[in-house]
Amino acid sequence: MIAVDICILALLATTAVAVARIRNLWAAVMFTGIYSFLGASWMLILDAPDVAFTEAAVGAGISTVLMLATLALTSREEKPIKKFPVLPLLVVIVTGSALVYGTLDMPRFGDPTAPVHTRMDPGFIEKSEHDMHGEMPNVVTSVLASYRGYDTLGETTVIFTAGIAVLLILRKPPKRKTNAAFGQEQEGSHG
Repeated sequence: MIAVDICILALLATTAVAVARIRNLWAAVMFTGIYSFLGASWMLILDAPDVAFTEAAVGAGISTVLMLATLALTSREEKPIKKFPVLPLLVVIVTGSALVYGTLDMPRFGDPTAPVHTRMDPGFIEKSEHDMHGEMPNVVTSVLASYRGYDTLGETTVIFTAGIAVLLILRKPPKRKTNAAFGQEQEGSHG
């Protein structure tokens, strides 16, 4: 199983490098879809089917379609960079360093005593009915709607924002009225 993990991680790294180096935007969109599919496969191997499903649907599916729709409105080739972008490189290095630093206190991979592998705190089950005053139909709903309310609100906000962005990207621009006699466009009311 470790060989499969290493293989998928190597493919992820290779695909990421290809996306960064390729200049044809259509090919870059295709490679980002492949990257998302590989990421979903990796999450599935790590026993996170919910994350894998979300990555496959949003990353490989919807995002690829939206990027292709956006590409239809632009050119197919990236414009050449005139100078080396130092600021974006520094932002990536700082962000990457912060992410690596954040992983240093994580439990070892596969550690059976890690919090993810231990059972849920019995307090959630024991106190759920009392804390929710009997208003929640079950423990799962009380955990998602109340105990993890901010997390669920954040996820809902991200999905709502993505939906609004999709609607804004795919909407049709308003038609301008033309004056047939003069062949000129009219902006609106004259005042």
